[in-house]
Amino acid sequence: MDIVSRKRMMVFTGGSNEPLAEEVAEVLGIQLGPLERSTFANGEIYVRPTESVRGADCFVLQSHCYPMNDNIMEQLIMIDSLKRASARSITAVMPFFGYSRQDKKVLPREPITARLISDLFMKAGADRLVSVDLHTGQLQGFISKPFDSLTALPILSDYLADKIEGKTTVLSPDSGGVKRAERYARYLDASVAFIYKRRDPSEHNESSALSMAGRVKDRHVVIVDDIIDTAGTVCNAAEMVRDYGAISVRVAATHGVFSEPALDRIKNAPIDEVIVTNTLPVNEDIQELEQVKVLSIAPILAETLQAIFMNSSVSEIFLGENA
Repeated sequence: MDIVSRKRMMVFTGGSNEPLAEEVAEVLGIQLGPLERSTFANGEIYVRPTESVRGADCFVLQSHCYPMNDNIMEQLIMIDSLKRASARSITAVMPFFGYSRQDKKVLPREPITARLISDLFMKAGADRLVSVDLHTGQLQGFISKPFDSLTALPILSDYLADKIEGKTTVLSPDSGGVKRAERYARYLDASVAFIYKRRDPSEHNESSALSMAGRVKDRHVVIVDDIIDTAGTVCNAAEMVRDYGAISVRVAATHGVFSEPALDRIKNAPIDEVIVTNTLPVNEDIQELEQVKVLSIAPILAETLQAIFMNSSVSEIFLGENA
């Protein structure tokens, strides 16, 4: 008896960033997998696929944004339901990896919560993880299964190249992001600078810029980071490079968290433009700022999911920049 095997791709999404998931599905030319989602009176989350997933290669997309714990839990429950329904493989797609900044101990008795989150996804039944611009590359070492770390660099750098003419400096707002700045500088044919900042480990979301290395006078400056949370770091950096004589200041970051008081800080900062992607949903107040531009990550996310499904190379999509 001859048995014909037919691969089937299914993409599911939680409720945190449905517009991104719908755009990814549209690029792939498929419909999002149907789900029944509800919440019990006591806050417990219920998720169930409403059609068979047996033998399917399933991709579960969820952005880890506010309310972060609920969204992470919803994704874990989706993965568990697909595993119990005999999915062939399950890939957890988190455009923004929650708790990624808690990747090491800074003070005694601190948790390494990023490792905990990785363990939870493996225990739930994920065969592979996919994320975009991890806070630190070491997160990939927290699990023994494949972990694809993508990058928004091609999207952001193409946009910046079209907007900027003249001598340019790519600036990292801290010494730990110099390698990221160097990658952008190669694309933009720019020089590199960085700011030395001091952060009190006992105070979250607080830092102070102390000094700068590099040339910014009479140059266009692009401040690059992975996350804009309260915007304190990038706004302090913008003020410093303006004081040093920068012609223009732009900020490019993959993940726009925009926690309070980011809105007020950006409004009052000497920044010409803030460019982020839609790995996280950007609220209307932020989008209404003339300074803010949101670019879509959906095309490269869809291409990556297609490559995983077809067992082809993911790194070729990013010319090796996703390592």
